[in-house]
Amino acid sequence: MTSRKPDEPLARNSRLRLVRPRALATARRAVTTRRTRPAPRPPEGTPPRAELARQARHVLADAVRIARWAAVERGADTAPRTGPAQERAAAALDLTPGQIRAGWDRARLAGLVELHGDTARPGWRLHAWDRDDSAVLRGWVALFDAWSLVHPSPGAVAPSAVAEVVEAVPQVLSLLQLSQGPVLVPALLDLLGQRVEELREERCEVPAAGPAPEAADAPALDGLPALLDWALEGLAAVGALTLDPGTDERHATLTPLGNWAVWVKLEQICVAAQSPAGNIEQSAEDMLRGCARLTPGPARDEYRAWLAARTLSSAVGELLAVARGEDALLRGLAFEALRVVGAPAEAEVRATVAEPSLRPYALLWIAEYEGADPDDAQEVLTREESTWLWVDTAAAVADHGESELLVRHLDSAVQGTVPALLDEIRAVGHPRTVQVLVALAAAHPDPALAKAVRRAAFQVHTGGA
Repeated sequence: MTSRKPDEPLARNSRLRLVRPRALATARRAVTTRRTRPAPRPPEGTPPRAELARQARHVLADAVRIARWAAVERGADTAPRTGPAQERAAAALDLTPGQIRAGWDRARLAGLVELHGDTARPGWRLHAWDRDDSAVLRGWVALFDAWSLVHPSPGAVAPSAVAEVVEAVPQVLSLLQLSQGPVLVPALLDLLGQRVEELREERCEVPAAGPAPEAADAPALDGLPALLDWALEGLAAVGALTLDPGTDERHATLTPLGNWAVWVKLEQICVAAQSPAGNIEQSAEDMLRGCARLTPGPARDEYRAWLAARTLSSAVGELLAVARGEDALLRGLAFEALRVVGAPAEAEVRATVAEPSLRPYALLWIAEYEGADPDDAQEVLTREESTWLWVDTAAAVADHGESELLVRHLDSAVQGTVPALLDEIRAVGHPRTVQVLVALAAAHPDPALAKAVRRAAFQVHTGGA
């Protein structure tokens, strides 16, 4: 991680706000605790969800093609960003190397594909792409949140200035959303400049242990027009807005997808996965999805009824197959169902300790089976295993929970500070690290913390130190 000066806001206020560290098991169960308030209605004129999903599929069409190619070619060195794999993908899909590289990055950021070493594996959203509009929209929103990673920033601009613009862009998007139509770029530039100056004033007002930074040290506002162009082009590249040269002046307009996404962010809601009816008759995956909205007690009743309708050996096998999938929420729910199975599942659960993605869940299951209190069971995990489980749980929250729940999930981290958490998250190499950090940066209300998390996401994405 890049070093921070002692007087930077994150270093001054980097302690996680912990009253008492929440047990990982409690945080895991919190993923299934949904609020029952009625969903707000989108603004008038917003297209139906099916149409929004169609538009999202169009934006990500090349990314999906590349992800599916990588899934078919699954094996060593199938990440087609560079090298022979890129050449094979370009030839097979009739795309240029640049299109392959851009599509691959989009596929990763949208959760369509995961990279384990040099081996590409399809993400759970790719499996659901053609049949689940919610998965499609969530994938596009993940790409929308990561717009600054999609479009390279101007090389001659200071990183601090780029970070300020990324932090100020939500204000620009809000103006576009409220305007309900085209907005001239000069008007957006005025707003961007005001917001950047406000951010600088806010930083100067925060008391520091050392001397306050001189105003001259801040990047000049002269470079804002180029940075605004970069931001607008990046947002246009992910399908959030359109840029029109106009007859007099350029103007920007949110697309229906962009308008909907900004409204979602403003309302701080997420689209919940729909629960199918008839859980008992469904496959293990569909049954677990159906139980996702239930509180732990009713969910256990559903698990018992589902287990009673089939042999335990086949049921355990089905549940573990789901746990090996790409959906972190279903992984956690599968082990909750295995807790209901109890002793008949012991041998097969113990065998999964050797599988890195299942090891933390299996160790917790074994500890509780052997009599440990669920809130104390996490003590059997190493720090690295606890961190991996934290990222996996955060991925489940990002995919299926509400943004404020993702922010609260910080309290369950075993690390005491944000920098330590980010360092150790990057070290464990979870395949969803970038998506989790981007989602956390988008959700967190603390600008300094969000900036640090966003920087860490960029470094993980680019392979930097």
